[in-house]
Amino acid sequence: MPLSPLVRARLSWPIAAAALATTLSLSVASASSAAPVAPARSAPAEQPDLQQLTPSDEAARAGVERGNAYMGWKTRSSSAALSPALLAAAATTQSARSGVQGIDVASWQRSVNWRYWKARGKSFAYVKATEGTSYSNPYFPAQYRGAAKVGMFRGAYHFGIPNGASGSAQARYFVAHGGAWKANGRTLPGVLDIEYNPYGSTCYGLSDRQMVAWVKSFTRRYKALTGRDAVIYTTTGWWARCTGNSKAFNRTNPLWIARYAGKVGKLPGGWNFYTFWQYTSKPLDQDRFSAKRSRLVALAKG
Repeated sequence: MPLSPLVRARLSWPIAAAALATTLSLSVASASSAAPVAPARSAPAEQPDLQQLTPSDEAARAGVERGNAYMGWKTRSSSAALSPALLAAAATTQSARSGVQGIDVASWQRSVNWRYWKARGKSFAYVKATEGTSYSNPYFPAQYRGAAKVGMFRGAYHFGIPNGASGSAQARYFVAHGGAWKANGRTLPGVLDIEYNPYGSTCYGLSDRQMVAWVKSFTRRYKALTGRDAVIYTTTGWWARCTGNSKAFNRTNPLWIARYAGKVGKLPGGWNFYTFWQYTSKPLDQDRFSAKRSRLVALAKG
């Protein structure tokens, strides 16, 4: 006799329940036997490739090109708002100060009339050699030789990208591409240009502590490779904002301060004096060594 639909449903309940229980038990067993799942971690940040970096609008207005940032790009951008008369007055005041005068150049100057600047009383020159670990100034060899040919003291600088490769790796790249020091009495120690980020956030997304650690990594590696303490180029505002005004370097690394004004102003990081001062960018970056020429000679000799 055929079973009624109600009876068939009642008879099927235990079977369905058993099947469900079996399925659940198998799922639990499978989960318990599987390897523990590690907490999800965010992927490490990619090291920025200079070929992929895009200057900010402000940096672009200051003449920064991809991979070709230069000393004081933001200071120059800020000073553009000043009237030509104020800039000329500041430069005139500064030119009357004591100290040995010099210039610094990068690839955007291309060919430099070194004889002209030597005749204008410039005794030393710094040339940008590298940036990060994938950019080297194509004009560096000619610029570096040109400064030496007219009898200037010369040195090289590196534009640091702290959210890229480690400080140590960037120091090695710098030394391998023009930043090495030679004990010839004419070569000045290399410079770490550490300043406003032209490609993103002001402090490169690093905390004060991380930034100080990065600078230490660079300066320690540079000294290990060359025997010299690197000069640190920065601004008072950036150093305070991005390193917490760290005093970790004022006893070892000479300071190169950037400030386009009639006075050097407050110094950062516990430094009691500056070694170099970039005081104007008109018509190109001009600098002052703080002491007598004999001390510049001593700095070159090491």
